[in-house]
Amino acid sequence: MTATHILIVEDESGIRQLVQDVLSAKGFAVTAARNAQVARAAIAQQTPDIAIVDWMMPKTSGIELIRELRCEPATLNLPIIMLTARATEDDIIQGLDAGADDYLTKPFSTRELISRVNAMLRRSQGHNKNKIMSHGELKLDPAAHRVTINNETVNLGQTEYRLLHFMISHPDRVYSRTQLLDHVWGMNHFVEERTVDVHILRLRKTLRQHGIDDIIDTVRGAGYRYSPS
Repeated sequence: MTATHILIVEDESGIRQLVQDVLSAKGFAVTAARNAQVARAAIAQQTPDIAIVDWMMPKTSGIELIRELRCEPATLNLPIIMLTARATEDDIIQGLDAGADDYLTKPFSTRELISRVNAMLRRSQGHNKNKIMSHGELKLDPAAHRVTINNETVNLGQTEYRLLHFMISHPDRVYSRTQLLDHVWGMNHFVEERTVDVHILRLRKTLRQHGIDDIIDTVRGAGYRYSPS
């Protein structure tokens, strides 16, 4: 099972390292960014499952970064915790209004941080687990583990189902073969990159029977992309 991926955006190295160490010790996969620019680059490589964002950062503040993330399809529903020394009621309201889902002030208890992360993940997983995703007449129902096109059940292998589920969940994003292996097969996979091509071909073959194989694009030299439009 792939570890939950958490992105920390914090310019103070001591706090950044503390949060990274605490979360890593709990089994989370952690990416640490010292500013918004590094955070954007990290998100472009892999969309995290949750982000912890500081407010006061140079150039681009945490508030500005959160607003940007809420405008991007891939991070529109990303769970975000704001971690900051700004603790007035007006600050909290501004942070939540900007798009943060939770707000934790410094100094903070690491136990409380872990509890808030776990609570956030439970809420987000509970919300997304049963969400039916669709593309025209194609519908993917995670709760039922079923794909239908024009209300007809489509028979997919387990790997093709996971590929489709992941790609529908991240529209218009290009993923390399290595990234797809990490996300779909897991970080500890022991298969070759060309395995991705084989399963993409199988998925397209099934979708072609219903005339929608063009939703999976090949991006030369980069990888694959799910294009809903």
